[in-house]
Amino acid sequence: MITWNDFEKIEMRVGTVIEVQDFPEARKPAYKLKIDFGEYGIKQSSAQITKLYSKEDLLNRQVIAVINFPPKQIANVFSECLVLGAVSKDGEVVLLEVDRPVTNGERIG
Repeated sequence: MITWNDFEKIEMRVGTVIEVQDFPEARKPAYKLKIDFGEYGIKQSSAQITKLYSKEDLLNRQVIAVINFPPKQIANVFSECLVLGAVSKDGEVVLLEVDRPVTNGERIG
């Protein structure tokens, strides 16, 4: 069990995907994403979501991510946030998203 104070430390924010690139250097199929989190800046991430989402599906989509992890090196990229999704039994990730547009950087709570 975690405490409410533990939960409050997690910065889950809404951002808009502004760039999607193939990421052939990754061990598993993935995209490199640039996500605009408004006042929290533009952050890059790697996401293993190539089976369910095309680059066109992702561009301009609002996603939810944890933005206060330290950067993590994945191949030749430093991932600055963790895009969140539900992981199915077969390991595919279905993205979490808001059901209406909101301002980039809005906190999830």
